[in-house]
Amino acid sequence: MTTIQAELLPATRRALLHRVAVAQAEGRAPSMVAAVVRDGRAVWHGSRTSVDGHGPDEDVQYRIGSITKTFTAVLVLRLRDEGLLDLGDPVERHLPGTGVGEVTVAELLAHSGGLAAETPAPWWERTSGDVRPELSDVLGEQPFRHPRGRRFHYSNPGYTVLGALVEKLRGAAWEDVLRAEVLDPLELVRTGGRPRAPHAGGWAVHPWADVMLPEPAEDLGRMAAAGQLWSTTGDLARFAGFLMRGDDRVLSAASLREMRTPAAPQEAADVSNGYAYCLGLEIRHQDGRALVGHSGSLPGFLACLTMGVEDDVAAVVLANCTSGPLVTSVAADLVRIVAEAEPRIPEPWRPAHEIDANDLELAGQWYWGTHAFALRLTADGLASLEPLSGKGRGSRFRASGDGTWTGLEGYYAGELLRAVRRPDGTVDHLDLGSFVFTRQPYEEGASVPGGVDAGGWRGAGAF
Repeated sequence: MTTIQAELLPATRRALLHRVAVAQAEGRAPSMVAAVVRDGRAVWHGSRTSVDGHGPDEDVQYRIGSITKTFTAVLVLRLRDEGLLDLGDPVERHLPGTGVGEVTVAELLAHSGGLAAETPAPWWERTSGDVRPELSDVLGEQPFRHPRGRRFHYSNPGYTVLGALVEKLRGAAWEDVLRAEVLDPLELVRTGGRPRAPHAGGWAVHPWADVMLPEPAEDLGRMAAAGQLWSTTGDLARFAGFLMRGDDRVLSAASLREMRTPAAPQEAADVSNGYAYCLGLEIRHQDGRALVGHSGSLPGFLACLTMGVEDDVAAVVLANCTSGPLVTSVAADLVRIVAEAEPRIPEPWRPAHEIDANDLELAGQWYWGTHAFALRLTADGLASLEPLSGKGRGSRFRASGDGTWTGLEGYYAGELLRAVRRPDGTVDHLDLGSFVFTRQPYEEGASVPGGVDAGGWRGAGAF
């Protein structure tokens, strides 16, 4: 048996350090620290700093800004999984009197509720949360900028409402709930709402001179659920492993797949850029790779956590400057370096434990009209229906337990696939949302809508 390399190869480690070193130097960041996760655990840590001596390591805290939103989204999905709310519920059902009660929980998670991007002045990131002690102070007199559900419009106040929703349904402060339900179970001991030594200071770097100015580190108060947290690359590496694999103590793998699914209407520019927002996570496409995660910023800090789920590689990048290095690009490059230099070794193929004879009868080639498809039964208990040309509509299907199969993705997501049998029990055709699939193109005698011409197939001389 071949042993999978647990640690990264020296050349890969050097390439990762080189990318971080270039980003810190060219981005003029006082410091930058990064980590790479493979197979669910951290396999590399690196940093660069402008300070002589010991550089930051995986235990040094940085502020992570809007990566906080992903933590808040996990709390909300937990409430849903416990049956305490539905994502389609209007906020008013659980949190009355906000003035934005018609917006649904899902719309808040996906930034499609039409709420303003920011709070009323003054700029909330550089002022104390005491300035806006109530939700009404966060939302303002005119909280909407767009009709709800029509477009993606990033909203920090929207996640403040979600934080208040968590507090209402749990009867405890947002950070206390986060600690008990996420941070402690995942052993994220260096993540929290207040900095604890060792931690980095936040700096603004002058755009035209190599000098710096310290940035304030305000307690965001009501806005905490949108961006308060401090964390480390060590903790965020563990969090990334959880986001890719799930942990039933916190949130199942199925709910995390739902979180990674696009949920907001995209703008034309977002479509062309390969960007989509999900439920507390965002998808970016770079170098042909779908990367799921979240970025964050607050005055003095930049952060990014990104995951190449198909490659089973994630990266975290943190810097202590207001602007400069493009941490989303750096994190994407760290994923790419590992994925290309050391491609994921797949698990060995193993046969299924057992397949029902009636299901096995469905395997093989089928035709929708003249389009050829193949239906395969896989060891994970799913069925896969894919066009043989490699182009067109395909999907995986999960058995429903009653002889039907439910589509899991794409055009056929949620649609039912069923075998229609003749009186003698043999399969006549497959019905997929009224589409008829037969063993031969327009098979004679099969139940093809509109019937099959009695003259059959013919050549050019018949015209």
